[in-house]
Amino acid sequence: MMEILNQIPRELINFLLVLMFSLLIGLEQRNLHIDLKFESLYGTDRTFTLIGILGFILYILAPITLVFFLAGGVVLSALLGIYYFNKIRINNQWGFTSIIIALITYCLTPLVYLQPHWMVMLIVVTVLIIVEIKETLFNFSRKIDRNEFTTLARFIIIAGIILPLLPNNPIFRGINISPFQIWLSIVAVSGISYFSYLLKKFVFPNSGIILSAILGGLYSSTATTIILAKKSKEGNNPIKVSTGIFAATGMMYIRILILAWIFNQDVAIILSPYFLAFSITSLIVIAILQIKNKSAPDDSIPVNKVQNPLEFKTALVFGLLFGLFVVLTNFVVSNYGNVGINILSMIVGITDIDPYILNLFQRAVGSININTIVIATIIASASNNFIKMIYSLILGDRAIKRNIVFGFLFLIIVSLISAFYIGR
Repeated sequence: MMEILNQIPRELINFLLVLMFSLLIGLEQRNLHIDLKFESLYGTDRTFTLIGILGFILYILAPITLVFFLAGGVVLSALLGIYYFNKIRINNQWGFTSIIIALITYCLTPLVYLQPHWMVMLIVVTVLIIVEIKETLFNFSRKIDRNEFTTLARFIIIAGIILPLLPNNPIFRGINISPFQIWLSIVAVSGISYFSYLLKKFVFPNSGIILSAILGGLYSSTATTIILAKKSKEGNNPIKVSTGIFAATGMMYIRILILAWIFNQDVAIILSPYFLAFSITSLIVIAILQIKNKSAPDDSIPVNKVQNPLEFKTALVFGLLFGLFVVLTNFVVSNYGNVGINILSMIVGITDIDPYILNLFQRAVGSININTIVIATIIASASNNFIKMIYSLILGDRAIKRNIVFGFLFLIIVSLISAFYIGR
């Protein structure tokens, strides 16, 4: 088969590709404007096919200088401009999409000759999809307020502008940490939070308790726990609220595991079976609670209030905490060894554990071995679960307390047993 294909001239293959792609775009335009008056169009399937063929002819006449191809592009643009002017004057229609698509069709030949065929196919498919999802894009744009573009701009600034400009040299002698490492941690955590934020706001805006808790846990399991605990006093189903809290906790393990794979794959390989087991344990707790309350509907509770996750103030605080934990960890390791790290991990659990764990994942402190990092991560997550249990007991309704104590103690005990097993 390949021998037969190799005998076919390249020009013939390229012409057939241009012909096929042009006809496909033209057929799409025909289908899109099927209900419009014939006189209001400059052409569809045949016209677009002929535009593609014209581009092919003018390109192969002077493929080096492209003089004929460029001249043809100028003439075609002028004719399309005349059509567009009369379209506005006569029909008062301002749509410009078909003209752009005609110019893209004209440019197919140099793409076929100069780019891999998969790239040309990708461009054609993208054009077809963008044209067909006009209504979908319109409906989606109505959901976006002005603040969304500001939020996106912040993420681009954080990840695409600030990060590449930072030096990757240690700030202080004896402490192996650089501004780049600190900001990379901010980008990673902000990226996961931003992804959760987008899912919650645009994909699952009216999600029930469990799904909202999962998305909230990807953002911050502690914040989600506090919100749900408070919601339990507003007449919401206590079993559903408890289930949501443990769903958010299960996502905490997934979030930390993702960060481990990003920053230290050696740690992630050892940590994965344990954190996946903890996530399954969370699912077991959820299943037990669900069995106790089969008939309860999944009420909609705004767990993750759709807030901007990319405030520069938050990023600055995260960076300061990261640097603080690096210095503190270095001091503890130098003076108290692995026992000191384990105690520090228990203390850190009452705060935001992400900066502390990320400083361990990046091995900013060179004297810590991988098993110690894994144990410290497990202990920190268990300590964080303990403080979430305390928050729930203080802020939540009496009806959720028994479930909360049962579920969190179960997770904490499993975590501590795992840490002991690794360290023995």
